[in-house]
Amino acid sequence: MVGDNGYIRQRTLASAASCRGIGLHSGQSVAMTLLPAAPGSGIVFRRVDAGVEIPAVWSNAVEANLCTTLSGGRGIEVKTIEHLMAALSGSGVDNAVVELDGAEVPAMDGSAAPFVALIERAGTIAQDMPRRAIKIMKPVRVGTDGVSAMLLPEDGFSMSFEIEFDNPLIRRQDILVEFESDTFRTQLSRARSFCLLDEIERMRAAGLAQGGSLDNAVVVSGDRVLNDGGLRFADEFVRHKLLDAFGDLYLAGGPIVGHFHGSRSGHALTRQLLAALFADRDAWCATTLADTAAPPASAWPQPVQLAVA
Repeated sequence: MVGDNGYIRQRTLASAASCRGIGLHSGQSVAMTLLPAAPGSGIVFRRVDAGVEIPAVWSNAVEANLCTTLSGGRGIEVKTIEHLMAALSGSGVDNAVVELDGAEVPAMDGSAAPFVALIERAGTIAQDMPRRAIKIMKPVRVGTDGVSAMLLPEDGFSMSFEIEFDNPLIRRQDILVEFESDTFRTQLSRARSFCLLDEIERMRAAGLAQGGSLDNAVVVSGDRVLNDGGLRFADEFVRHKLLDAFGDLYLAGGPIVGHFHGSRSGHALTRQLLAALFADRDAWCATTLADTAAPPASAWPQPVQLAVA
C-alpha cells in the first residue's frame, strides 16, 4: 500500500496467530505466536520462558551449525529462524513480535509455507511509516572461489544460487529468481530442508537434527527420495538453499535492493556477508521503497534493528 506522500508503507500483522511444532535440532515441542508490532520496531523474538527479547538483526546472529541462531546474551538464544524470517520477508511483514516458549522455531514441514499460511491467517495491515530498504551501492563478497556469497548493485531484487553435491540425485543445480509480489510464495516457500541419509547419524551424534523426520525434511538415499510423494520441485534442493539465504538476508533490517549470489554457501557465509556489507559505509545506503515524492531517509525515526557495526 502506498502512503499519501508516495512511499510504500510498512506492514504488521492484523491479529495474532499461533502454532505448535517440534524443533528440528532440539526435538523439543515449542509453541509460537506471531503478534502485531509498532511501526519501526522490526522483527523481535520474545522468549516468554526466559523473559528476553532479541531483535532479528545480523549483529545478534551467532555462529551455529546448520541453522541461523540469534543470541540475546546470558546464553539465551533462538535457533532455526531462517524459514520464518523468509516467510515474514516474502509476506511483506516489517514489524512483528514472535513469541516462543522454547529456544527453537518449530520446523513444521521443513519449508516456509506453513509460516506463510500462518501470516495469511493473521492478515496484515499497513502502518504510517515508509518501508525502509537497504540499497546495495557496490559489490561485496565473502568466501573463496569455490564457496562464496556476494551482493551486487541492481534496481529491484533478484537472487541466484548454485549447489553441488557428491550425490547422483542432487549433483549440480543452479537457479536465478527475479522477485515480484508473489514470487516467494509460488516459487520458493514450499521448498523443504533436505539431508543425505548417511549424514543423519553424524548429525545426531553432534546433537543436531534430534527432531528431524520425513515429516520435516527431504531425505535422500543414493538416487532415491525416501519421502512419500517425492519432491515438490525438480530442483527443490537449490530452491531451499535460496529460501534459507532469503530469510537470512532479512536480518539486514529490511528488504534488499540489489542482487544476491550464493555459490555452495550457507548460513555462516550469509551472516559474514551482512557483516561485511555494514562494515563498509560506501557499500550501502538506507532508502525507502517509494517514488520520488517519498520523504528522505534522514527524516525517519531511527529503528533499533537497522544496527550498523
